[in-house]
Amino acid sequence: MDRLIGALDSALRTLFSTPRASRPCPVVPADDTHLGVQERSHAAALMRVNHVGEVCAQALYTAQAMATRSPELKAQMEKAAREETDHLAWTKARLDELGARPSLLNPLWYAGAFGLGLVAGRFGDAVSQGFVIETERQVEAHLQTHMERLPAGDHASRAIVAQMKDDERAHAEAAQRAGGIELPPPVKYAMRAAAKVMTTTAHYL
Repeated sequence: MDRLIGALDSALRTLFSTPRASRPCPVVPADDTHLGVQERSHAAALMRVNHVGEVCAQALYTAQAMATRSPELKAQMEKAAREETDHLAWTKARLDELGARPSLLNPLWYAGAFGLGLVAGRFGDAVSQGFVIETERQVEAHLQTHMERLPAGDHASRAIVAQMKDDERAHAEAAQRAGGIELPPPVKYAMRAAAKVMTTTAHYL
């Protein structure tokens, strides 16, 4: 019951409250951001996609923390979730600065990611951590493409994405040290396909 209440609290805070970061938002000192109308719209769409990714990360880590029976892994998942909360806060704040809204489908993305996290957790800790490894690898690659696609003058967004990319790599490495296994190629392909649907839709909605 306590875990269910905690999961519900996490969902409500992620979807309906203003996230608060424990770390300062990354910045590039002395580099102001000046964007044209089209550049602002393009940057906002990319940051909306990144915000969706952080909504999903909260759901995944919450579900996997619920599923594990290992106190050590539960603590690791909760630590990663706190760092992802920083990302959630940073991307939401950047959307506000750009005059843009989060995805209208965030409750759907959260529910789907939470379900995937629970399923992965039911297969045991090694599979669950393997799911984290593959997820974070794909997210890191996705963030790299955004570094290349963001307007060159959008120093604010680029600083946020760069720090997120470093954190995602650290999460993958932690999951690997915790005994995560390599997932089969068909599973990796299915994860990429699902992520493609989500990111394409979130770009607009």
